[in-house]
Amino acid sequence: MLTSVACLCARNGRKVSAPVAKLSLFSTVKNSTGTLNLTQHVSRYRSSGLVLTPTPWQLLSARSVSLSAASRGDADPLDSPSAPAGVDPPDRENFGSFSTDMSSRRTFRKTSQYIQDLQHRDEDEDPVRPRRRPGRSNTSYWYFLQCKKLINDNKLQEALDVFARDMLEGERLQPEEYNFTVLIGGCGRAGQLKKAFRLYNDMKKRGLEAIDATYTALFNACAESPSKQAGLQQALKLEQELRRKNYPLSTITYHALLKTHAITNHLQACIHTLREMLQNGHAVTQETFHYLLMGCLKDKQTGFRLALQVWRQMLRSGILPDSKNYNLLLRTARDCGIGDPALASGVLLRPDRQYERERVSRVKSGRKDVIDIDLLERQLFIQPDPHNDSQRDSRGSEEESPIKDSAHLVPVRQIETASLPVDVAGDSAAPNLLDLFEGKRGGVVSLGTVDGASDRLALIGGARGFLEKMAANGLSPDIKTVTLLADTMEPGYQSLQTLLKVSKLHKVKLDVAFFNTAIRRAARAGDLEKAKAVLSVMRQRHVSVDVQTFGSLALGCERQQDGLQLLKDMEEAGLRPNVQVFSALIGRATRRLDFVYLKTMLKSMSTMSVWPNEVIIRQLEFASQYPPNYNQYKSRNNYLLQIDGFRGFYQQWLKDMPAQSAEDDQADTEELNTEAADGLTATQRNQRAAARRYKPRNKDKRSSAAL
Repeated sequence: MLTSVACLCARNGRKVSAPVAKLSLFSTVKNSTGTLNLTQHVSRYRSSGLVLTPTPWQLLSARSVSLSAASRGDADPLDSPSAPAGVDPPDRENFGSFSTDMSSRRTFRKTSQYIQDLQHRDEDEDPVRPRRRPGRSNTSYWYFLQCKKLINDNKLQEALDVFARDMLEGERLQPEEYNFTVLIGGCGRAGQLKKAFRLYNDMKKRGLEAIDATYTALFNACAESPSKQAGLQQALKLEQELRRKNYPLSTITYHALLKTHAITNHLQACIHTLREMLQNGHAVTQETFHYLLMGCLKDKQTGFRLALQVWRQMLRSGILPDSKNYNLLLRTARDCGIGDPALASGVLLRPDRQYERERVSRVKSGRKDVIDIDLLERQLFIQPDPHNDSQRDSRGSEEESPIKDSAHLVPVRQIETASLPVDVAGDSAAPNLLDLFEGKRGGVVSLGTVDGASDRLALIGGARGFLEKMAANGLSPDIKTVTLLADTMEPGYQSLQTLLKVSKLHKVKLDVAFFNTAIRRAARAGDLEKAKAVLSVMRQRHVSVDVQTFGSLALGCERQQDGLQLLKDMEEAGLRPNVQVFSALIGRATRRLDFVYLKTMLKSMSTMSVWPNEVIIRQLEFASQYPPNYNQYKSRNNYLLQIDGFRGFYQQWLKDMPAQSAEDDQADTEELNTEAADGLTATQRNQRAAARRYKPRNKDKRSSAAL
């Protein structure tokens, strides 16, 4: 207590009197030796009448001694006068170790009530501390690898979120050029044109320089865009921008530009790009002609003739075609025509004297064949001359002699039975234009009227000659080649057996798309039994049917009984007919003007809740019209008497059934993103769209009934 009083007096600057010190000393523990010794000293000062004024160091020493003695319960560590002389205390050997509890602390912190109050205030308020960056910071190249992995796994949106949320906002890293390039490439393959160019604009705002891979990805995005017009506009703007910068394009970038013009533009734009490519010293490869053949597909009238001319130029350049080139040639034979037969005969069958002279001169000088782009452009885009006969008379005898050999135009499919020259018949059993392009003597004398895809396939040797050409180049057909052959050959069981043998020989696994193509070809030819025979082959090979299989069969259902049986088979197979199946059935019924068949199909659509589209409405409108010269008052036609009953039924059916218009399609497209975000399936989205179309009709009915 004396220590507390002394410290209090020293703090307040006051003196401690002797009686107070004496009273304090008597209240301490009596068995404390240090305290008794201190009392003796104080009583000595009291007898002398002095006032005790302790100094701070004395108070601190007294406090230390008192605490040490009280805690240990030992004698006074100091030399006390009451201790006998010459006798050492029992704790002499531990001298200097009593203050270990005080000296063990190495640091002392200042504290006060204000500091303690601030500490408790911080714990109560719990302020939001700034987010500290983690110890391991990822780099921009690490994010590039992560985005590339997600894009390869078809997770484009997750890759975009990782780039925008984690890299830019979370890590606050500065993106590099390759971060944008990999995302632009992913958007291009997915057909997201706007997103790709938005990333490109963001890249330019950050001051990053684009490379060849970036421009290649942008051109590929233009080619894969669902809107071909928008893709062409963006490609032309980007091409002009590169020309202003005088940026040299690589071969891969030129190929991407060729692909864009082949899909969104026309063949002439591809030729102009090829000219620029050759002027800049780039090599022409198989891929270059691959995109030129794609450009031929844009011309549905003369695309097959253009493809044959491009093929001839490819062979003249010393480039052997690959599997993609052969598949594209089959596509042009299936989808495109040959144009004017006389013009095609003059262009394809007549030997090019100018090319032969230039070729001989290049061989003598030891130079390689170089593409004459101007000559190729003139040959490709030649126009039929109405004054062809007068100009032909003025030509030389060298150019006129090949035309004289073909006095009349004979279809190539009939050349096998026609009388051919002896040398031609001995060279090959089937004529083939591809032999002429290789410098061989082919069996084609002239070109006749080519009506269908099978006729155009016969021009290149048929299925057998085509496969032989592939084998000569060391190529094997794949599933795409076999499917295209099934879509171009004559429909029938014999063609199917030929393709089955080819697939077995080359170990090609046939899928459902191949059989659907064979069924569709047979059904369009009006032979439903052959189409069902193909279906039996599918079951033997354990190939599962789908909705497209029955949609192909529906093209051959001419009678009502066949159509009802088709719907019954779909129900047994666990499939629900869609609008395309009903469109095929209604188209067959409309062609025969079978109104009973039409009523049955319309009732089935109402029962199965299949809403009609624009194609079905157009077919029904055609069926509900009278013939142009039909007068029901002058002549009687029992076959057309049923049209009146069908017209009334059709009008009532239109009021009850919700139809899908162009505005509804646009509304469905706008709400597609929001509904997809809700996790809805395609069937649920169609049901919602049908409900939106059905509600306004019911509202109109209620309002009219109220009136």
